[in-house]
Amino acid sequence: MKIRVIAGAVDGVRGPVTEIAADPTYLDVSIPPHGSFHQPIERGHSAFAYVFEGEGTFDITHQGDGKTVSHPKLVVFDDGDYVRVRATKQPVRFLLVSGKPLYEPVVRYGPFVMNTREEIEQALRDLRNGTFV
Repeated sequence: MKIRVIAGAVDGVRGPVTEIAADPTYLDVSIPPHGSFHQPIERGHSAFAYVFEGEGTFDITHQGDGKTVSHPKLVVFDDGDYVRVRATKQPVRFLLVSGKPLYEPVVRYGPFVMNTREEIEQALRDLRNGTFV
């Protein structure tokens, strides 16, 4: 398994992104076939995973009845205190993001998350024009 920590911490490794009000954890996780990953999520924080390679089972219950998800998909989790992911016969790679809720409107489209549909459309225009930052 390979974990790149962008924000937050895993096993004492802190990511380079700090001092954000939402106190985020932002991980790039790669799991080999049949491998598993377990990450605590602070109670009350929102969490989602964006699966961009492979397939895995995503779960926040102790019953092991998670949902199998293939790329490219966004998985939005209910409130819980951890996320468990198991790779299927193939590896899985995903971004796991969690943080304090901002209580703002949320609009999603693919990997984009903004506050309004207009912001999503602007991001897509910027991406097409090569000006997306």
